[in-house]
Amino acid sequence: MSVRKAIWGEKFEAIEQSLSEVDADLYGYIRDFAYEEVLAREGLDLKTRELLAITSLIALGSPKELATHLEGALLNGASEREIRETIIQSALFVGFPNALGAMKMFHALLRKRSEA
Repeated sequence: MSVRKAIWGEKFEAIEQSLSEVDADLYGYIRDFAYEEVLAREGLDLKTRELLAITSLIALGSPKELATHLEGALLNGASEREIRETIIQSALFVGFPNALGAMKMFHALLRKRSEA
């Protein structure tokens, strides 16, 4: 299975279309290098890679991408507790305001999933 499909889940086509519309060449690099080379490497499973992505995206202040990878972590076996602990851990290094925003986003995602 494609790494992108494993992370993006049912949003695969929408995310792929959205990224392609921004710039097809840039999306090609994201698709081929970031997802299908780096994220597909052996040595770390996708769950671990998604937890690392969450921390990095909290630090960068990239909420749209963070939302994608919060869901990707759940799709790849991370428990709610593991994600919460990842967000709490990130507060030490990237700041409490960033972690608080991420936690709010995560709780909103969980509410949305429970309503579906």
